[in-house]
Amino acid sequence: MDDYIQSFPSDVQVVLETLRALARKALPDADEAISYGIAAYRIDGADIVYFAGWQRHTSLYPIPVVGEDLDQELKPYRSGRGTLRFRLGEPLPTALIEAVIELLAQQRRPA
Repeated sequence: MDDYIQSFPSDVQVVLETLRALARKALPDADEAISYGIAAYRIDGADIVYFAGWQRHTSLYPIPVVGEDLDQELKPYRSGRGTLRFRLGEPLPTALIEAVIELLAQQRRPA
């Protein structure tokens, strides 16, 4: 994970480290991994959440099943069916990201 994050320019690294910290907080029992070439958090062999850095944004995958209220909050960040995209240079919605990761943990955690 360190090598993955350090492979990006410093402005992207800062955001990736924030995403990493949010994932660690929401998933304290998860293992860090690289899956599909991007950062992943895994519990009992199941990938729960992924995040990635890009030239102009960072992304979080997948989008959990959400209710209407949360869906409206996610709308400005949706990019495709299963991706949330956060533009570099704009404030990161940390509380929203944390809620998404917690929902993913509930929905994707192995039984």
